[in-house]
Amino acid sequence: MMAGLGQHSRTRIRTHLRTNPRSRDRTGPRSGPDRATLGVIGLVCAVAGFFILSIVLGPVSVLLGWLSMGRRWSGASQALPALVAVVLGVIDTVLAIIRMTTTAVGAPF
Repeated sequence: MMAGLGQHSRTRIRTHLRTNPRSRDRTGPRSGPDRATLGVIGLVCAVAGFFILSIVLGPVSVLLGWLSMGRRWSGASQALPALVAVVLGVIDTVLAIIRMTTTAVGAPF
C-alpha cells in the first residue's frame, strides 16, 4: 500500500507540472532593472560619452545596449534605444581611441 501511495504522489506532481505552464517560466525571483531601463541608461551613457569620459562611457553603453537587447543581436528590431546605445557607444569608443593615439603621437585633433 505504501508503494502505491508513493507512486501516485509522484505521478500527481508530474501531471501538475504539465498542466501549469507558469512553473516553467522563471526559475527564480526577478531582480534588477528591466531591459527597457537598461536601453535608456545605455543611451544616456552614450550621449554623455561624447562630452566626458568617452573611453569609459562608450563601452558601458555598448554593454548596456547589448544586455537590453537580450544578449543577442537579433533583438535589435524590438529595442530601438538599445540599438542606438550600441551604435553610439561604438562611435564613442572609436573616437576616444583616436583621441588617445593622436595625443600620444603629438598630433592635434
